[in-house]
Amino acid sequence: MAAELLRRDVPLHRLNSFGLPARAAWFAAIETLDQLAALIVTPEWRYLQRFVLGGGSNVILTGDFDGLVLHVRIPGRALVAEDPDAWIVRAGAGENWHEFVTWTLAQGWPGLENLALIPGTVGAAPIQNIGAYGLEMAERFQSLEAVELATGRGVVFDRAACQFGYRDSTFKQAAGRFLIAAVTFRLPKRWRPLTGYADVARELEAGKIAAPTARQIADAVIAVRSRKLPDPAHLGNAGSFFKNPVVDAAAFARLVARCSDLPHYPQPDGTVKLAAGWLIERCGWKGRLFGPVGVHDRQALVLVNRGGARAQDVLGLARAIQESVLTEFGVMLEPEPLVV
Repeated sequence: MAAELLRRDVPLHRLNSFGLPARAAWFAAIETLDQLAALIVTPEWRYLQRFVLGGGSNVILTGDFDGLVLHVRIPGRALVAEDPDAWIVRAGAGENWHEFVTWTLAQGWPGLENLALIPGTVGAAPIQNIGAYGLEMAERFQSLEAVELATGRGVVFDRAACQFGYRDSTFKQAAGRFLIAAVTFRLPKRWRPLTGYADVARELEAGKIAAPTARQIADAVIAVRSRKLPDPAHLGNAGSFFKNPVVDAAAFARLVARCSDLPHYPQPDGTVKLAAGWLIERCGWKGRLFGPVGVHDRQALVLVNRGGARAQDVLGLARAIQESVLTEFGVMLEPEPLVV
């Protein structure tokens, strides 16, 4: 089985949403854990560097990968349990995230609607602890099943073991140690709509929807994201390129004294989250073009591949934006995508 799985010299430009050119020296598409187990006992496994690839929507490939790329395609989605408070739903790591969200809503299980249309796979969602419009995936997470690649040992992680943070987790800090096989979510029966973000609230108000259903919130989120974010199929990008920075109260006081219209989101620990897109736009980057790359004209957080871009083009633009925001506001922006 293992020999049939392994392929040599495989192009990766169609497997990363930025469309950056790269090749994998070795490549294997993983659809079952039996396939992964067969690979782990091969002689090649011991000496090949490994990289786990999902939907490719949150990576910047800097060049050819002289190792083994494991492309996770494990399917499956099912209601595995139910209690008075929640539906317990499990999905294979290779499932498309947005399609999974849409499926849960079609079953009448709300809870993930604010995360609609986020690109990528279910297995990648815990790595980044994806979030949008007032909800983080960790709030709906129950557990996940993973395989430790060095040993082939199966491991189950609960929420505490995942150490979720803002766009962070155990798996992001220990990149390449585990392959996530499936994720289980706890979707609340005592559901309450999350409509606090202005863009979503405005969309619902425009539709004269005062008491939205989960499906209506999802539709609003999809409409907002579709207007602001380019489709990677037509314009290569990795979604939001920078995290929203978090500053302490003193730094926020200095900034808001200069910019009274500064968007901000107070955090429970007394820090304040700022809008990275606003900072970038204030520095004049929105819509600017730099050869094969540029900043999207409708969302300053999104860097785009206008055609023929390479990793150095993307990273060079990102560094210039970081330096500009740091000079103007004293805030260092941190990229979201994993640079490989």
